[in-house]
Amino acid sequence: MHTTTAPLTVDKMINVVVVGAGLSGLTAAFLLHEQGFRVRVLERQNRIGGRIDALYDSKGRYLADFGPSWVWPPYQPLAAQWIERLGVTLEPQFDKGDAIADLSESESGRRQFLPGQDGISRIKGGPSALIDALSAHLPEAAIETGISVSRLAQERDGLQIIANTGKFQAEYAVLAVPPRIARQTFAFTPDLKADVSSAMDAAPTWMAPQAKAVLVYEKPFWRDHGMSGRVASRIGPLIEIHDMGNSDDDRGILFGFLGVPHELRAQHADAMRAAIIAQMQRCFGAEGENPLTLEIKDWATDPAIAARLDLTMPPAHPEILPEIIRAPLYDGRLHFAGAETATRSPGLIEGAFDAGTRAANQIIAARDRTSA
Repeated sequence: MHTTTAPLTVDKMINVVVVGAGLSGLTAAFLLHEQGFRVRVLERQNRIGGRIDALYDSKGRYLADFGPSWVWPPYQPLAAQWIERLGVTLEPQFDKGDAIADLSESESGRRQFLPGQDGISRIKGGPSALIDALSAHLPEAAIETGISVSRLAQERDGLQIIANTGKFQAEYAVLAVPPRIARQTFAFTPDLKADVSSAMDAAPTWMAPQAKAVLVYEKPFWRDHGMSGRVASRIGPLIEIHDMGNSDDDRGILFGFLGVPHELRAQHADAMRAAIIAQMQRCFGAEGENPLTLEIKDWATDPAIAARLDLTMPPAHPEILPEIIRAPLYDGRLHFAGAETATRSPGLIEGAFDAGTRAANQIIAARDRTSA
């Protein structure tokens, strides 16, 4: 992957500035670069990937995902096309054997069959393999990390993008960040119309209030006992657990979604870890008590992902937003491409591919019209 944190300068040769180096932003940059555009990607964080993040071992080997984990190729044809195009491979989600019903303190550890999800698959090496593949196709220094954009202003021949280290001028800009983050973080000149601002505020950010825990064991002992590693819990703190073992590693890996509200997670971090270990013992017996690693990724603490509205309004999964959120602004110069703006699988991996592809195609079409 190609990143740099060199100071920004005004560059008259940039055609498109992409704000956000998550999956949707890199998808747009990939397609635009392929069509001959000179692209610069600005990322607020000191890493690329956005909500695609992973746990690695001390040797840098992938272990498990902190963000999205699954795709459903039979039902997500766009995701399937991109996976094939980028040359990454799929492996099945392990789901053989009994699950555990964790219903109450008195009724816990009960083994029972739970049907798996049809078509569910995982990406070998995790979704980070998609980020690596996309970024590898971009030129050196095309991606800059640690760059906080604060304002986007329309000019006569394009846009000015103001960041913490300087200014960019470009013909077009792609905002590949969650709509609520864009609304909360950026100033727009001229101001956005009220209906656009309202649509942005109404778009819940996928994963923003969530937290995931990953537990690594010496081996997947549950498989030896004819269990799938799945847990369905009413009492938590993990409300569902899945086997995240991968074919390149012999260790046993489980991950789970925390069902505790974000404000309580922040207040009781140590108690949360102890409660997770207690749940492992409750569900899996003594073998579950001593993981080699327990890591928690709380997306609600990430200001690049969780907007104030995401933490003060009831959690909700993104739905297809009104068309106004996909319409180019500033005379066709400014395009939204956060995964929440997708028309298929909004918020998910396929949604990121969909939003990035749509924004890139809008800019390509605008160029073709101008040059015709």
